Amino acid sequence: MKTGFWLGLFVALATAVLIVAGTLWPNFTGPAAAESKAPLLGSASSPEGAVTSLLQQIARHDWGEAYASLANRSAFSQSDFMRDLTGDNGSLRAYASLDGFDVRPLRKSSDDAQVRAILRWASVVGSFEDSRDVRVVRNGSAWQAEWPVVKPVSVPPQVIPVNYLRWDVIYRGAGDDWGAQDVEAPHVRIVAMHPMDRAGGVVIMGEILNEDVVPAFVTVGATLVGKDNSTLASEDSFDKISHTLLPKQVSPFRIDFRDVSLAQIDSIRMKPFSTLVAASADPVIGIESQTLRPVPDSALTGQLVNQSGQIVNVAHVIATFYDQNGQIIWVGDEYPNRALLPETPVPFAITLPADVSSKVGNYRVIASTFVSSRFQ
Repeated sequence: MKTGFWLGLFVALATAVLIVAGTLWPNFTGPAAAESKAPLLGSASSPEGAVTSLLQQIARHDWGEAYASLANRSAFSQSDFMRDLTGDNGSLRAYASLDGFDVRPLRKSSDDAQVRAILRWASVVGSFEDSRDVRVVRNGSAWQAEWPVVKPVSVPPQVIPVNYLRWDVIYRGAGDDWGAQDVEAPHVRIVAMHPMDRAGGVVIMGEILNEDVVPAFVTVGATLVGKDNSTLASEDSFDKISHTLLPKQVSPFRIDFRDVSLAQIDSIRMKPFSTLVAASADPVIGIESQTLRPVPDSALTGQLVNQSGQIVNVAHVIATFYDQNGQIIWVGDEYPNRALLPETPVPFAITLPADVSSKVGNYRVIASTFVSSRFQ
């Protein structure tokens, strides 16, 4: 009887704690954040409620109502407000949707407060977060948020000389009398591979080299073979690789397998794939101010600098981490969610597992780019 009493008391107390936590630090995801017909979950009677209501309107793309609710709307236009949240210049943010958010109170007085809004965006290459500290002011009996708009960078008029290599490809057409002849696929080779157990699955990390004199579009496939010679799983590298490699370039890759362990595997079959593509060495992306941040928030931080004269719509940063013996111990990546303007630094942060961070002896960072003007 005593055991049942204490168990019931524990469950009741735990439930009360969770209810209080959910009230003080609400968490909204997907449908709750963006459903157009659902009632607004926040109320302007409190700072947290005012910010919650604003973020739900943003998730619904109800820009008029969201902008009208701001206390500092006279400081910028509605289009500036929208551009700050949805991005411009064809950046990754322009193709993302607000998938959820957290609201955390930081301070409060009788007339103003500060609330941290953590916005979670979903995109085709994964999710990213954006944290804003929002000032909230009292207006009569209601509270209104002052949105901290990030002002766009203005690039001054200038001339940027370029001098870069470029490869064009001419394929055999249907009416060409070349017989079966065509341009051969580039020669690529896996130069390093390291599997490891990770988070209930297997992670295969490595590096692939384009050892040809022409550019290649590459990917890597892996098949896990069990003890009984059966195929356990097959996957290929999707976004944890730089797909376009110029001659003699090396890219890291990472392939994740779920619900399998190294103990189940007898062998791993690796296969690189390559296709000849047109490519150029422009735009050049400088990687500056690299710093390895220790635990508890272990990450590799730095800045990307677009050294060309064209806008880079989407950049992809990939880092390979090695131990003291030169063994690959992790491959991580990030897509900065804003476009890279010429000569304008954009920060990046590639997170590291805490247990890997202490083993890092060296690292290498590369950046690949997507420029929409090339496809127009």
